[in-house]
Amino acid sequence: MLKNEHRVLVPPHGSTRPKKAALIIKSNLVTRTMLRVASVGIAVSALSLFSSRTVHAEDGKKAFNPKSFVSFPIKKITNLSPNTKAYDIALPEKDSEMGCGVASFIMVKNAAGDARPYTPTTLNDQKGSFELVVKAYPGGKVSEYLHSLKVGDSIEVKGPINKLKYEVGMKKKIAMIAGGTGITPMLQVIQEILKNPADKTQINLVFANNAEEDILLKARIDELAAKHKDQFKVTYVLSQPSASWKGEKGFVRREILEKCGFPHAGNDVLVLVCGPPPMMAAISGDKTKDYKQGMVEGLLKELHFTEDMVYKF
Repeated sequence: MLKNEHRVLVPPHGSTRPKKAALIIKSNLVTRTMLRVASVGIAVSALSLFSSRTVHAEDGKKAFNPKSFVSFPIKKITNLSPNTKAYDIALPEKDSEMGCGVASFIMVKNAAGDARPYTPTTLNDQKGSFELVVKAYPGGKVSEYLHSLKVGDSIEVKGPINKLKYEVGMKKKIAMIAGGTGITPMLQVIQEILKNPADKTQINLVFANNAEEDILLKARIDELAAKHKDQFKVTYVLSQPSASWKGEKGFVRREILEKCGFPHAGNDVLVLVCGPPPMMAAISGDKTKDYKQGMVEGLLKELHFTEDMVYKF
């Protein structure tokens, strides 16, 4: 008999032994089958666990999740103006990154579940933390909630949601018209361009606000303009200036754009616009109700800019 051969002895006809033998054989087969299934189950569970950890490790540096909200603690809060704060928010690890491209935004929610879009004012290559600039609006469900938070509290974030995908050399000139917190996506693009010595894109920013104290992140903008004076120019416009203000006054208008060297319409120019609805209506026309870009209206239409030359944040 071969070494691995199994012999089953069949008793004489009429004996009760066949049932018993059959039961023993069946029992052995079931036992072996259950052991195999259990072994496979353990192996699959172990593989699933290992795979889960591997994915987590690979994705660990990208802290944001586009499908669900994630909680991040506040490290520091800085008052930028009477109604605007900058939040320095910690990421899980020192080498963690947001996972945001330029330009993109995130959704931030309050305790009741209301969510609003915000644009980080730091780039993805900053590790371990990110910055949000939040202006509190009267009745603003999320902005007033965020202003109530303290250091050590957490902010709930989901994203990123991509907007304009910036690429080196996509345009020779990028002109920007921003109002209030509309500076945040502009700052994303400005910093992305100026950090790269190989990127020679010319930037012209017109930044409109009510009063001097409302000019958000002015020190940072001025520092970038001074360091890159041949590439980045900024003009501030105030509608309610003090007597000592020496910059542009009133609202953004054609004369101001021409005076500050705003580029003429052309295929080598992209104009970015972001601000409160009245400003958007006057400068470019607002986006459509379903958040599409819509037609170019207002001042930019007068200056012969077309839909392919303008992007509304």
